[in-house]
Amino acid sequence: MKNKTKALWEKQDQHKGDRWRLFQAISAAVPASRVLYPGSYVDIAPSFVYDDVTYADMDKRAAAFFADVDGVKQIISDHNGNVNGRVAFDHGDYRALELEAESFDLLISLYAGFISEACGHLLRVGGKLLVNSSHGDAALAALDPRFELDAVVISTRGYYRATNRNLESYMVPKKAQTITVDSIKASGRGIAYTQSPFAYLFRRVR
Repeated sequence: MKNKTKALWEKQDQHKGDRWRLFQAISAAVPASRVLYPGSYVDIAPSFVYDDVTYADMDKRAAAFFADVDGVKQIISDHNGNVNGRVAFDHGDYRALELEAESFDLLISLYAGFISEACGHLLRVGGKLLVNSSHGDAALAALDPRFELDAVVISTRGYYRATNRNLESYMVPKKAQTITVDSIKASGRGIAYTQSPFAYLFRRVR
């Protein structure tokens, strides 16, 4: 493993084991044959639990990271992942991915912009979107008729779990306001809700 590969992963995994615990919880809630992670940077953690993951990012450091195939495999092996699984990387803008529509079971949107809008067509009907409030993408997904809220991901003392209990109590704004696609995009920030889980799981319904 190249020193840069190791250093990039260690910086990504600065709260040691956190990304692994997150995706262990996600994999327990969302079985998936094919996973797409736009804006991934070097977060290889989905490959610890899923056997076929496609990553995408414009960052040159991410491209160098994934180019070190042996180094990436070693990180996956260190976390009990399948080193013979498929790890693909697309170096470019995720808004222009040339991938087959409706071909993924799980779409990941964490801290990387409006992925639900740009890549939602790549998720199969019935597939799940994992999205947090960063940049307002969770709020955008809530307005998108293709998606409906299916569960929330709760973080407690560094451990994660997905639950579908009392979903009606989530995504309730603290302040009365009109939320539109344009207002979300203009602010580029998440909505302040009365409850703030780590992330949301939406199901594509159409």
